[in-house]
Amino acid sequence: MSTAPGEIEALIALMARLPGLGPRSARRAVLHMLKKRAVVMDPLVQALSRVAASARECRVCGNISDHDLCPICADQARATGILCVVEDVSDLWAMERAGGFRGRYHVLGGTLSALESIGPEVLRIPVLVERVRDEGLREVILALNATVEGQTTAHYIADSLAPTGVAVSALARGVPMGGELDYLDEGTIAAALAARQQL
Repeated sequence: MSTAPGEIEALIALMARLPGLGPRSARRAVLHMLKKRAVVMDPLVQALSRVAASARECRVCGNISDHDLCPICADQARATGILCVVEDVSDLWAMERAGGFRGRYHVLGGTLSALESIGPEVLRIPVLVERVRDEGLREVILALNATVEGQTTAHYIADSLAPTGVAVSALARGVPMGGELDYLDEGTIAAALAARQQL
């Protein structure tokens, strides 16, 4: 039986739908916002309203921006001839946080999945092939997750791009920095062994 009023309970239920928040975490978050209404809840409501009104998909890469062209696509210094393909916007943001890539991106919007009826036409693969042809790219880096769907998608993209002559590469797989072999799964160890480098 709920002890919170109906509107508050509805807010808790909505918060619980967010990734990483279950019902208990959502309840704690809502209670915190209510206690700190002026410094937490009111600014959050205003920020949500502004983002809901202004956020849109970049017309070139699929990143989320408040303009038709995201800052990465608008930055001419990033027109390096190298394009990094990612599954989702969260992957693009992770690559940017790492700071090692200075080219441009292409967000697919997911991976191929026969079970979920997600074919190439649902994803932004045809747009990717068109970009490679139009922009005269030298290399496409496939930064897709190391899952069956990610690998299937990577192979499909490589086959689709073969007629363009662009170089296609993939992120190395293997032992993460600070990783201990005893804690890694067999697939990661096998990938690390296959991608070994000479010292």
